[in-house]
Amino acid sequence: MRNHHQFYIDGQWVAPVNGGQQWDVINPATEEVAGSVLLGDGDDVDRAVLAARRAFAGYARTPLARRVEWIAAIANEYEKRLDDLAAAISEEMGAPLHKLARPAQAPMGLWHLQTALALAKDYPFERQQGRTLLVKEPVGVCALITPWNWPMNQIVCKVAPALLAGCTVVLKPSELAPFSSQIFAEIVAAAGLPAGVFNMLHGDGAVIGPLLSAHPQVDMVSLTGSTRAGASVAKHAADTVKVVSLELGGKSANIILDDAPLADAIKAGVMGMMSNTGQSCNAPSRMLVPAAKLAQAETLAAAVVARLVVGDPRAPATTTGPIANARQYQRVQAMIAKGIEQGARVIAGGPGRPEGLARGYYARPTIFSGAHNGMCIAQEEIFGPVLTMIPYDSEEEAVAIANDSVYGLSGYVYGGTLERARDVARQLRTGMVHLNGAGIDPGAPFGGYKQSGVGREWGAAGIDEFLETKAIMGAAER
Repeated sequence: MRNHHQFYIDGQWVAPVNGGQQWDVINPATEEVAGSVLLGDGDDVDRAVLAARRAFAGYARTPLARRVEWIAAIANEYEKRLDDLAAAISEEMGAPLHKLARPAQAPMGLWHLQTALALAKDYPFERQQGRTLLVKEPVGVCALITPWNWPMNQIVCKVAPALLAGCTVVLKPSELAPFSSQIFAEIVAAAGLPAGVFNMLHGDGAVIGPLLSAHPQVDMVSLTGSTRAGASVAKHAADTVKVVSLELGGKSANIILDDAPLADAIKAGVMGMMSNTGQSCNAPSRMLVPAAKLAQAETLAAAVVARLVVGDPRAPATTTGPIANARQYQRVQAMIAKGIEQGARVIAGGPGRPEGLARGYYARPTIFSGAHNGMCIAQEEIFGPVLTMIPYDSEEEAVAIANDSVYGLSGYVYGGTLERARDVARQLRTGMVHLNGAGIDPGAPFGGYKQSGVGREWGAAGIDEFLETKAIMGAAER
């Protein structure tokens, strides 16, 4: 049983000011209590933010080389705790331990730390433009609000560049998956940063999010979450005109062109969708297939799903774990029912749990076909293992369908030639596009257009988010 009843504030482990409210964390594979945290309130927010404010001036003036040393120390401690982090992630949100939590979920944080360290060597914190010196300076105290679906990715892709930039931070991780963030706070504590530079408290997102967003001593809010949560953060931050960075939802289209190797394209698309049980904002949830090849594509897609192993996240053979929490499980089941109601055909999966799994938030990996882009399953983010196949008749129609969305996070194109796939990618209104099965690039900007967010994370673009630009005119002799 993991019980974490303290926050990390001002370099110390402290109890909530007013005692806190106990929050039980449920293991999604068993539906049993796996541990608990205490949820803080406004007084805890004040304590954390003011600690970060006190630390900011000194930390912002710290030489870059010293900040790099601290981040390297965090990376060193992080590497020691990879197995602990993987076990915690698997327990708190159901990622298969051997197929996902240990090889990808936990290491993502280390990759972001290593990326920040590599970029620090050449990042242009200062440059001369004529007689003017352009200086990049830390934005200030940053509130970081993160979700449950990729815990270490979303925490560290904010913390690492913020610390490198010279900011101080207050982290509010998801109360639904707090175990790994607790370990991360232990990692940062062991690295020996100055008191107040990194602070973490637990809390109900609907309560703590607005308090952090509106706090007059917070200079920036960076949130990864739903579009609704992003709108709330932006509204609460508006009165104090904060910098706001939002990485939100997606409904990414995967265009399979008529000259693509169909079996390879279908396999890549289905596996990309079902990874992390479909709980990724950039998942390729709409598969656009040439109408003439739809029947063949359906057969291939159903065969890929049939090879997935849904079950206990601790079992070595498991490829697909449970949905991370009860609320999301009900959401996925409701969307599957809506797809059937609106007339889409189920070619794999369907409602309910997989056979033999009576407990746990397990959903059947589901594929709908014969859908059109006006259906709810084609427009709304489901955030579960549900793929919607949509036929198209021309490349122009495929692009129009792909862009017919309030979201614009990611896109996918699979073509017979890279040149053609690239041409289609340029027409998509999305922040990212994956060509011919290409994976993620930790050094590339991550973020989207439209209601998928504001700003970019990862790589040099992630560092940019935590910096202000100052122009010092007349800084050089004539």
